[in-house]
Amino acid sequence: MTVIELDRDAFLDPPPASRPPISAYRRTGLALVVVLLAVLGGAAPAAGIRWRYLGAITSALSADAPVELAGGQVFTVDTGGTEPAVTAWSPRTPPAKLWTTRLPGTRGGVVPAASVTIRQAGEVTLLTAGVATTAVDTATGQVRWSSPIAVTVLPGSGIGVAVDRVFRPGTEYDQESGAPGPLYFSATGEPHTEPPLRTDVRGLDLSDGRTRWTVAPGGSVTVDQVRGDRPAVLITSSRKLTLVGGDTGRTLREVELPQFAGRGPASGSLLGDVALISYQSPGRQVAFDARTLRRLWTRTVPELVADPADCQGVLCDGEHGDLRVLDPGTGAARWRVQEDVDLAVRAGYVLETDAASGEPVRLTDPRTGVTRVDLTGWTQDVAGAADEPLVLRRREKGGLAFAAVVPGHAEIHRLGAAAAGLGECDSDGRYLVCRSSGGLRVWAYRI
Repeated sequence: MTVIELDRDAFLDPPPASRPPISAYRRTGLALVVVLLAVLGGAAPAAGIRWRYLGAITSALSADAPVELAGGQVFTVDTGGTEPAVTAWSPRTPPAKLWTTRLPGTRGGVVPAASVTIRQAGEVTLLTAGVATTAVDTATGQVRWSSPIAVTVLPGSGIGVAVDRVFRPGTEYDQESGAPGPLYFSATGEPHTEPPLRTDVRGLDLSDGRTRWTVAPGGSVTVDQVRGDRPAVLITSSRKLTLVGGDTGRTLREVELPQFAGRGPASGSLLGDVALISYQSPGRQVAFDARTLRRLWTRTVPELVADPADCQGVLCDGEHGDLRVLDPGTGAARWRVQEDVDLAVRAGYVLETDAASGEPVRLTDPRTGVTRVDLTGWTQDVAGAADEPLVLRRREKGGLAFAAVVPGHAEIHRLGAAAAGLGECDSDGRYLVCRSSGGLRVWAYRI
């Protein structure tokens, strides 16, 4: 669940006194295969699991330098100096360097390693350092355009969205003064003492960066992606929830948001097809269908939770040791967890992870909480997207062992082994890349 902060440090509507793969079979054999597949619902064993070592990338990497898999390529980042260098590698046998591109420096000449992200969007790749975004040609790395503020991608649409808050002149916060009071941040991170006059939401053509459309709602808003056949964005303000066409910027639907104790929402999130709008003082949460904007339910939430669980892609209520998983469509409790675990959607299941050790415990049915895969003995899950296979690792005699759980297959498929000495790993739907003393090592684990 991606939390969208409506005002970062304050309410959208401040209180009155205050200042974010067979070709060898005969026809009968092939027909039999088709029938079996139909009967079994297309459940092919492990969906083409095949463990292959591809080779090493001998690139000097600092301990905190980002390594990412995006669009079937490996990306390494050198954050030394004022212009971070991003290098793309092809995970063939052996892995080969494709290109290197340097990004513009950020204010102060320091680029935090954690702030560098890579996202592929067809013919372009978006490289973000700090808040600035640079779009490069996916094949060559040549810079096409850049933006001083962050750009999000509407998947499959060729459209990106930039959100820029516009403030009244003279409201910049004097950081040396240390004066108290709520702050309102611009898209580039500058603090202001007053809320923005308006927010410019722009739809950008990802091929060249030109503006396709602009909407300018008053005050501070947040913008989130709405999944579906047609690209759309959901704009949340202190008063309204607005669905905007991602290709045109045209308002598709709009509803008034409830006010509690005279206040608008403090934060929000988009969980699948449900928009969750949260309030403070009093604590409330209101759910809307993200496409129709139909109000679904309202619930009371506590102002403060002593030991909150980390729930990613899962709607939770309660805390560690007494955690309830709710149905996003109704707000009703589906199942209960009375262990100290954190939850995340992985491989079509809910992954329960020990809150203290970080070790994976089990994969459960997202609707009932019934255990589908026991992960006992596997000590770490590898980072990856929620809809891709869950890759696991553990120490064994002489090295490390890897396994995977493929979406739709409630079983652990052992992949293979690797020598000891590997560090942090990343995975996508086909590849696994891990840090080693000489750079990176790359495997393919699915056809």
